[in-house]
Amino acid sequence: MTEITFDDFLAVEMRVGRVVEVEDFPEARSPAWKLRIDFGPEIGVKRSSARITNYSREDLEGSLVVAVVNFPPRQIGPVRSEVLVLGAVQEDGTVLILRPDGDATPGARVA
Repeated sequence: MTEITFDDFLAVEMRVGRVVEVEDFPEARSPAWKLRIDFGPEIGVKRSSARITNYSREDLEGSLVVAVVNFPPRQIGPVRSEVLVLGAVQEDGTVLILRPDGDATPGARVA
């Protein structure tokens, strides 16, 4: 484990977003979805590639997620991933998405 400073932590901007679209991503090396996530009026809609195929399209569309929104975009095959959806990686490799309780407002900062 690498230790960071509190200022390092504060530099990571985690926000609540609502998944507005889930698309197949057949070109991905590992099974994944292409997501469009709405982070509210300040940030807008961003794209992400996410290896969270243990969730169905119906489970994801309309749901809230937590994502890092200030990493530089990464090119993942033909997809430009603009945000990193956060999740807990289990021993078997599945990812459990980190989600806020209740009906958090898209764009709300996670602290």
